[in-house]
Amino acid sequence: MVAKGFTTCLWFDGQAEEAANHYVSIFKDSRIGQIMYAPEGTPDATPGQVLTVEFEANGQKFVALNGGPLFTFNESVSFEIRCADQEEVDHYWNRLLEGGGEESQCGWLKDRFGVSWQVVPQELIDMFLDPDTAKTARVNAAMMPMRKLDLAALRRAFEGA
Repeated sequence: MVAKGFTTCLWFDGQAEEAANHYVSIFKDSRIGQIMYAPEGTPDATPGQVLTVEFEANGQKFVALNGGPLFTFNESVSFEIRCADQEEVDHYWNRLLEGGGEESQCGWLKDRFGVSWQVVPQELIDMFLDPDTAKTARVNAAMMPMRKLDLAALRRAFEGA
């Protein structure tokens, strides 16, 4: 049976299984699925090497593909994680940076595999949707120099404190 919906394919250079296991360890409602091994004659792979790993992370379907060095990740595609509170922001931020990730700004980071993530408290989105443009401008000004988003500081900016 063919699955409904979309499955995101992430291209790795030999790190597909490691990446899938890492993501499954971070997110709730996650699991490893089928693992496909490279058959004889697969370019850039030895027979029996992991070719693909199906996994779910936070209920989303993915396939991690060991496709070789030809393509790499960049910031034009990212995964946004909406967080309930600062504790969730801290959890995802810290776990995704483990092992050599790199902070960016405004709640963006790259994990050790080069995948870009946005770790965003839902409350920030709600602030930006407020019709009071002075409040949204203050929140934006407070957010721009931040790396990991600080919800308490964003609240203070929203309230004009």
